[in-house]
Amino acid sequence: MHDEIALSSTPAPAVLYHPFQSEENASKSTITNLTVEIPSITRNTSLPSESTRKQSRWGTLEFKFYYAVVAIVIPIMVWITVNLSNASQLNYSEYQSRLSQGWLFGRRVDNSDIQYRSFRNNIPLLTAVAIVSLLLKHAWVKLRRSISQSQSNIHLIPFNVAFSLVLLLGLHGSSTLKILAILTVNYLLVKISKRSKTSPMIIWIFNIGILFLNDRYHGYRFGEMHPALAYLDQPKYEGFYPRWHINFNITMLRLVSFSMDYYWACKQRDLVEVQVNSIGLTSLNEKQRQTTSHPEETYSFINYLAYALYPPLYIAGPIITFNDFMWQFRRPTDITRSFLLSYLFRFVGCLLTMEFILHFMYVVAIKDAKAWVGDTAAQIGMIGFWNLMIVWLKLLLPWRFFRLWALADGIDPPENMVRCMANNYSTFGFWRSWHRSYNLWLIRYIYVPLGGMKNVFVNSVLVYTFVALWHDLTFKLLAWGWLVSIFIVPEMLARYFLPVSRYSSVPWYRHICAFGAIFNILLMMVANLVGFVVGTDGIRFFFDQLFRTTSGLRFLTGVIFCLFVAAQIMFEYRQVCSSVFLNNNLTIISEKKSCGTVYIVAVKVEVVTLIMYQS
Repeated sequence: MHDEIALSSTPAPAVLYHPFQSEENASKSTITNLTVEIPSITRNTSLPSESTRKQSRWGTLEFKFYYAVVAIVIPIMVWITVNLSNASQLNYSEYQSRLSQGWLFGRRVDNSDIQYRSFRNNIPLLTAVAIVSLLLKHAWVKLRRSISQSQSNIHLIPFNVAFSLVLLLGLHGSSTLKILAILTVNYLLVKISKRSKTSPMIIWIFNIGILFLNDRYHGYRFGEMHPALAYLDQPKYEGFYPRWHINFNITMLRLVSFSMDYYWACKQRDLVEVQVNSIGLTSLNEKQRQTTSHPEETYSFINYLAYALYPPLYIAGPIITFNDFMWQFRRPTDITRSFLLSYLFRFVGCLLTMEFILHFMYVVAIKDAKAWVGDTAAQIGMIGFWNLMIVWLKLLLPWRFFRLWALADGIDPPENMVRCMANNYSTFGFWRSWHRSYNLWLIRYIYVPLGGMKNVFVNSVLVYTFVALWHDLTFKLLAWGWLVSIFIVPEMLARYFLPVSRYSSVPWYRHICAFGAIFNILLMMVANLVGFVVGTDGIRFFFDQLFRTTSGLRFLTGVIFCLFVAAQIMFEYRQVCSSVFLNNNLTIISEKKSCGTVYIVAVKVEVVTLIMYQS
């Protein structure tokens, strides 16, 4: 349908995110700079002319009305939830015990989410570990430079492996032996099967089997393996985080990435590596780093360990492919200090936003205690909405922290959470921008090998089923995966019957798209409330309050109106993002003409592939 709704779900060949902009573009500050990373808006493979670009609607009477709605509705959304969290509320006593001592304005804090609490409480320790690792790396680099002046960072691999093993021992103690045993078996299986047709099957059976076994045996007790090893199960040998098998889901993705990248490298070993410098580019972009194989000797055991256990990304990601990881050692990325400081500032801003929400909105505690009896439909709706916002933030913050650590270490992994949860109207676009690095992994290692667009629905069901089981072996998440698969069908049908290429110039098309966006947003909220917030029982209660009460129906009518306004603003914001992006890159082309035809062609190729990219 409208712009992003018209996107297909196939992967595309290049990267949009360029944090290291040219000086010409760095000075151009716009509203779009508020977005850390803006996924592309269109799949057009040619640059639109000035005549095809739509005139801005920001100053029209229609949008002035929308501004008034936003100015009224957003404060009401905040006020309802803050008021619901006051001690004077009747249900306060039901969840009061879940609150902790806060540090803002004498308020208590809702630190009851176990997943986020484990990160929030350990931020000082994680920061200290990151600083120590960076200082040790700096000392290692100075020592190596006195011996060798190599342009690559391959010399850092032994250091990373050594630090990874120390970190692993601190985190998991004696269970480090179990992790190394699994990694070794996987490596041997891959090396033995090599380019065999059965290699992908062996890779997947082993790694999925390990996930099930890890869950079934709760990480394997040494005492159950052999009574003589029972002493290793004692708390003093378990490390800081003994439940290693919970985090191993992330490690499993890296094992599959190494294995499949090695398998494809063996099958394509006669191909010559891309000669990037010959077309005027000094480094590979993200997509090229993922798809360009290395010489077979690069897929060594030490490189494999360095990748699978890389400290900044080991605990939670973001996920980076083995090919990409090794290219950034062979051809280091120039990450500027100004960009790092800007990224740090964004992280701190997001952290403070989360702190304010947790100090003034106790929706997680309310949800866990089911302390909503007697609440109005509007209050229940806000409990659901702000819980989803907290889910977004509690995932964004660890991912931003660990990515910041990786960037400071010289590795640029894909960015997750490239759009705010409330800035989405397309089901496909939402999942591409949510856990983006995982989405890229799924596309490369599951979706495309299954056939991609040849059977979108069936492949999507298989992918989301894997995603649900990968997260947790529970019916709640399996229901979430199937709901998401079903909920993409309306958008697929809308794209087919109302293609943007045919109707984009029709005046009513934008408004029809807005109603489609409302439907999409409501479906996405339902799926995520089921999967990550209240489960199937909780959503039944929400539905009863919305559809079986007069106040609920009135509230739902107001929600639809507000979402219509939000969709129109999101459509226009996408146009701004698209125009700024294209203007910046067209400027580069026009200013570089004097550099020769070959360089102009190279830049044009980059711009076209950037436009094709879908996050």
